[in-house]
Amino acid sequence: MISVSTILFGFPSVLALLFSSYVVYHVIIAPRSNPLRKGPLDNHMSPVLDPFRSPKTHAAYVEKYGRNIRIRGLGPWDERLLPLDPVSVAHVLKNSTIYEKPWQSRRLITSLIGCGMLAAEGHVHKRQRRVATPAFSIQNMRALVPLVFSKGEELKDKWMDMTQAVKEGQIASEKQNSGHVEIDVCHWISRATFDVIGLAGFDYHFNAIQNESDELFAAYKEMFEIAVSQGDGVRTVLGIYFPIINTLFPDKRARTVYRCQETIRRVAGKLVQQKKSRIMDGEKSGSAYAGKDLLSLLLKSNIATDLPPDQRISDEDILHNINTFMFAGSDTTSLALTWTFLLLAKHPDLQTRLRTELLSIVPTTPISRLSSEEIESLHNTLQNLPFLNNVCRESLRLVPPVHSSLRVATQDDEIPVSYPVHLSDGTISEQKSISVPKGSFVHVPVEAFNLDKGIWGPNAWDFDPDRWDHLSEDVLSLPGLYSNLLTFSAGPRSCIGMRFSMIEMKTFLYILLTTFSFAETDKRIYKANVVLTRPYVSGQFKKGSQCPLLVKPLDSIATS
Repeated sequence: MISVSTILFGFPSVLALLFSSYVVYHVIIAPRSNPLRKGPLDNHMSPVLDPFRSPKTHAAYVEKYGRNIRIRGLGPWDERLLPLDPVSVAHVLKNSTIYEKPWQSRRLITSLIGCGMLAAEGHVHKRQRRVATPAFSIQNMRALVPLVFSKGEELKDKWMDMTQAVKEGQIASEKQNSGHVEIDVCHWISRATFDVIGLAGFDYHFNAIQNESDELFAAYKEMFEIAVSQGDGVRTVLGIYFPIINTLFPDKRARTVYRCQETIRRVAGKLVQQKKSRIMDGEKSGSAYAGKDLLSLLLKSNIATDLPPDQRISDEDILHNINTFMFAGSDTTSLALTWTFLLLAKHPDLQTRLRTELLSIVPTTPISRLSSEEIESLHNTLQNLPFLNNVCRESLRLVPPVHSSLRVATQDDEIPVSYPVHLSDGTISEQKSISVPKGSFVHVPVEAFNLDKGIWGPNAWDFDPDRWDHLSEDVLSLPGLYSNLLTFSAGPRSCIGMRFSMIEMKTFLYILLTTFSFAETDKRIYKANVVLTRPYVSGQFKKGSQCPLLVKPLDSIATS
């Protein structure tokens, strides 16, 4: 008979044997049998992910290795396909049930904002998306236009107060000459978009433009900005693979996330219950609750009579998706606007040209005195302005907030190709597809597609809004939800809030560019891929995202 002591002492040996077998298989055996090894590269994740180097890296890869390339991720077992072939990428994004977000990405997202549409996969994602889709209809988005205009006006007034205070010597500014005021555009636009999504998302007043004291705002802001962008990369990876580390030995980042999540569950969770109660009371009284915020619409959609009970989502899922809207609806749009203002500051001639177009539609009555119907009419005119459309598309092309994304094959698949495939022995194959085994990662290079000189032309890395007036057939055949760009992704998992993001972007550009001019400071701004593509001041990374610009009221320009 085997004794208990023998079992106990033998258990570590068994574990060691299992671990050794796992390592041998994944490090030696699996990589050798992986068809992706036919590609020529080894480990180049850093230049692929760094937006300072990635455009040149992708261009060099295409020239030397073709448009479907094997790259290596965190180790020899991590073989990834980097497709720069439009047909290949379209296949991956279209077949979202075959190519899902890997569990590592989902665990990271879920650990921050819960399992909303950004992290969910399969039937869970399908159910959540079905419930949320009515809330993002064209009609519901148009109803939010007056709200966005009011917050744009509030930000404009705040900046006017700041420039006036500098003029009167009340506050210090590094640039006080000629009426310019140095403003961190990234910081202030982020506060404004938080205000917008707070009201549009669940009818909550963050009042962030005026001050940053609201506890729910502080919780979201701290979690998104400090815990994410200022976290330690190695510790974050370890936390993904061994989440118990953050439970047993929480670092500053983990403690920050836990504290912020507790505030969000308490405050936002109470809002969900209050909204739910109002809707149910309205159902009982026969007077439907008239809330137009996304939370109200989401809750109404979730109890709709034509939605089968098994397709409804829980209150917890509702909260997770509100967190997702907060992250996706504030951070990405504020960064897109920030990069647009920086690009216009770098190109004053284009800024002037855009301003001229915008000024041509300014009504004689101040926006603050326009009715909701008049504001919606103004927005209809605004969204059809040709050069504004070109500027927005070009900015979103040149600096997409999401640099790239990752998918994993849930089954063996054949990815079609439209370009010859370069093999590891130097030969070029005319094969029609690439074999991708189950478990292989596919790196979807959003920025690389937007900046591909082979598709967009030799000036693909330049800011040229006029390119949109004469697009090539190659561009017109690209996959993408918005203007043949991957900025809002493509396929079943494309961005559900794209329309709302464009309403925000065009409205803020209209209000601010018809009031202020923007110029560069002497500080160097660079791009860094920290969850999203963020601006940083050279030498000041630890201070977080910053984009200081010289802002000047237009009436000062006219009189100077």
